[in-house]
Amino acid sequence: MPFMYHFDPLYIVIMLPVLIFSMIAQGMVKSNFQKYSKIGTRSGYTGKDIAGIILEKNGVHNIKIEPTSGWLSDHYSPADKILRLSEGVYNSQSISALGVAAHEAGHALQHYQGMFIMKLWMGLARPISLVSNAAIFLIIIGSFLSLFLAQIGLFFFLGVVVFQIITLPLEFNASNRAKKLLFEYNIVNREELNGVNAVLNSAALTYVAAAAAAVTQLLYFAIRLGLLGGRRD
Repeated sequence: MPFMYHFDPLYIVIMLPVLIFSMIAQGMVKSNFQKYSKIGTRSGYTGKDIAGIILEKNGVHNIKIEPTSGWLSDHYSPADKILRLSEGVYNSQSISALGVAAHEAGHALQHYQGMFIMKLWMGLARPISLVSNAAIFLIIIGSFLSLFLAQIGLFFFLGVVVFQIITLPLEFNASNRAKKLLFEYNIVNREELNGVNAVLNSAALTYVAAAAAAVTQLLYFAIRLGLLGGRRD
């Protein structure tokens, strides 16, 4: 019987620790962001101001900064050269807002400065978005019909895992840049920097959790397809 067809205790055993870790990480992000979103900084700058200051001081003048809807939907789009800040960040003067805005500005600097891993991430982003859904579909169908199809799906899913892992150094680097520049430009003091650290460090855990989940799921698929000595049943 195909392993996707019935309840599999192995899946629970393998994925449960990762799920718990992910829930803890998400809880820490929410808790720290909410805590420090209520605390303003002495500089009085908004998230939009901070992003603009960091870009200008590093010679970047061709990137737009605009608001976007949603909670913590902040992101930098290399293709559009637009830095989008969420409602709780764009006009906010809080420690949380400054940390998040500086982090996204860090991604823009990665792009502007031609960071190799950012180029690699950009090159993989679209192909991975196309194969990610196909990977699971092929694994499921292949578990019924053909091991070969399932193995193709597993290969596609390996690409998703690699992409998740590549994302980690990008996120860590953007956070480290944010902390360094906020303090170096005298935008936050030492006490405020502690708040920035709490917000960005907890956010980094969510990316670690996502990568861990992808790796663990890949491991499960490989075991159930008999590629790591597991039995394909």
